[in-house]
Amino acid sequence: MRLSTRIALAVGATVPVLVLATGWLLLRLVAADLHDQQDTHLRERAVAVAKDARGLLRASAADRSAAVEQARERRLFISALDVGVRLIGPEGSFTGGPQPAADVALPARAPVPVTLRADGRSWRILSTRVTGSRPGVRGTLWLFASDTAADTQVRLVRRRAVTVALLAAPLSGLLAWAVATRASSPLRRLQRRASGLDPRSSSTRLDHTPTRIAEVDDLALTLQTVLARYDEQAVRTAEALATARSFASAASHELRTPLMSMQTNLEILTEHPELAGPDRDEVLHDLSREHARLLGVLVMLRDLGRADLVEADAFGPVDLADLVEASTEEQRRRHPHARVTGHCAPGLRVHGWEAGLRSLVDNLLVNALVHGHTDGQPPQVEVTLRASGADALLVVDDRGPGIPPALRTEVFERFRRRPDSPGSGLGLTLVAQQIALHRGGIRVLDRPTGPGTRVEVTLPLSDGTADAGATLPLPRNWMITTADRPQEFHKDGS
Repeated sequence: MRLSTRIALAVGATVPVLVLATGWLLLRLVAADLHDQQDTHLRERAVAVAKDARGLLRASAADRSAAVEQARERRLFISALDVGVRLIGPEGSFTGGPQPAADVALPARAPVPVTLRADGRSWRILSTRVTGSRPGVRGTLWLFASDTAADTQVRLVRRRAVTVALLAAPLSGLLAWAVATRASSPLRRLQRRASGLDPRSSSTRLDHTPTRIAEVDDLALTLQTVLARYDEQAVRTAEALATARSFASAASHELRTPLMSMQTNLEILTEHPELAGPDRDEVLHDLSREHARLLGVLVMLRDLGRADLVEADAFGPVDLADLVEASTEEQRRRHPHARVTGHCAPGLRVHGWEAGLRSLVDNLLVNALVHGHTDGQPPQVEVTLRASGADALLVVDDRGPGIPPALRTEVFERFRRRPDSPGSGLGLTLVAQQIALHRGGIRVLDRPTGPGTRVEVTLPLSDGTADAGATLPLPRNWMITTADRPQEFHKDGS
C-alpha cells in the first residue's frame, strides 16, 4: 500500500472520530445550557406565582365562596404563564398547565430543578414551600417545564454532528491523499533513482539534490553512505583476495628452496643410517636452520598480510616509550650475548596500531642484532627515542659493516637479503609497510661515530583530537608488490 493511501485512510478514520468527539462535547454543552435556561425560567416563575399561591391557600383555608377560589385559581395559572403548576395544600390540590399525570410519583422535595421522566416525556421540576401568617396557610408549590424543546434541539445538534462526521470521512481522506501524494513526490523520485542502481554491475551512484525535506534528505544520505560502505568493502574484499593469492604464490615460491633442502637432508639420514656423528650433526643442523627459515617466512608473510587488511578501528593511542622498552627487553632476553642499550623519553604517544608498531621495532632490532656486528664481535645495538618537532624520532645504531648508499632503498624490497643472511628477507619490508601505514618516514644512514648503520624512523605524535577520524593510506598491497615505492613512505638514502 502506498504511503499516500495509508495517510488518506488514517486521516479519513481519524477526522470523523474527532468530529464525533467534538459533537458529543458540544451536545453536552448545549444540553447544559438549555437546562440552565429552563431552570432560570422555573425559578423566576416560582417567585412570580408564590404570592398568588398564598392567596389561593388563604381563600381555601377561610372557606371562601367557590367563585372567590376560582378567581384566585385563575390568577395563579395566569401568572404561571407556560409553566405547569400544582399547589398541594391542607384542603386539597390545585393543578393547571402542562405537567405529568396525577398518578406519577413526585420526589419528596425538589428545592433545585431536577429531571423527571414519565410516559416517555422528560420534565424539569421545581418545588417550593408556601406559608402564610394565618393558620392553615401552608403547602407545597410544584412547577413543571417540558423538556421537549430542549430534547428537540439536542437531537438536531446530534444529527448535524453525525452528518458532518459522515461527510468529513471521504472529504478529509481525499484531501489528505492529495496532500500526501504531493508531499511524498520527492520520496518517489528518490525511489526511482535508487531502484536503478546496481553496485555490482555499474559504478553509477546516487546523485541527490537536497529537497529541504529532512526525512527525504536523511534517507538519501543514508543510501549514499550504504553505497559508499559497499564500495569500500568491495575494494577491501578484492584486496583480501589479491592478498590471499599473493600469499599463496609467495609462500610456494619462497618455501620451495628450504623444503627441497630439508627433503635432501632427510633422504641422507634415511639412506645412510650409519652416518658418523659429526656428519649426522651437520645434517641435523642444516635441517634445524632450514626449518627456522621456513617458519620465519610463514610468520613474516602472515604479518605482512595482516597489515594489508587491518582496519582503522584497530588504531588507538600508543605509548611509544613503553613499546620500545618492552621490545628492547625482549631482545636482551633472546640475545643474552649481545649488548642492547636504550634511552626512551617518556610521554611520547602516537595514534597507531600497537601490534604493527611492535612488529616495526622488533624487526629493526632483530635486523641490527643479526647484521650489525663484525666477525668475532658480539652485536652492539643502541636504541634512542625522543621528540623531534611534531614527530617521535626512533634511532637504531649498530656496529656492523654498514649498508652501501646504492642498496639503501633495495633493502626494503620483499625477499631482499644477503646471501649469508639467516633471515626471511621480509623483516625490513614489514618495517616499511608499518611506516607507510602510520604515515611516518624512515632513513638509512651511516653511524656518525664509527662503522655501522643508523636507521631513523619518524612517526607523527598524537594530539588527541583528530586522530580518531584518521583514515588509512590506500592502496595497501604490500603482499602483492614490493616495498620499493618512495611515493608512499619517505626513505632517504643519504
